[in-house]
Amino acid sequence: MIENHLRGSRLGATSYENDSYVEYAPRQIVVYACPEGHRVEVPMSAEAEEVPYTWECRCGRVALQVDGTAPEPKAVRTPRSHWDMLLERRTVADLEELLAERLELLHVQRGGSTRRVSA
Repeated sequence: MIENHLRGSRLGATSYENDSYVEYAPRQIVVYACPEGHRVEVPMSAEAEEVPYTWECRCGRVALQVDGTAPEPKAVRTPRSHWDMLLERRTVADLEELLAERLELLHVQRGGSTRRVSA
């Protein structure tokens, strides 16, 4: 047999690279504390612009950053009802007048007498 054949390995099975010339990105360790007393240390990039103030602990509760300051709470918009939006466009007097007109139109369409509804 010929002894000069190549011996191979499986694709992706083994990496022949080593870590001798690898330069890791600078990191910072961010510490979070859970209400249950757990401490979570998360390595993050030193160049990270926004480090999250909360992190999910292994127990499932929310852990808060130990040395961080709480972010400003965002302004909460209260949901407006249809009535609120209507009152932004019309006054109650305008709405009563519009109601009287529509009721009179309905009475005419149904063949009833044209009577005026007083408020």
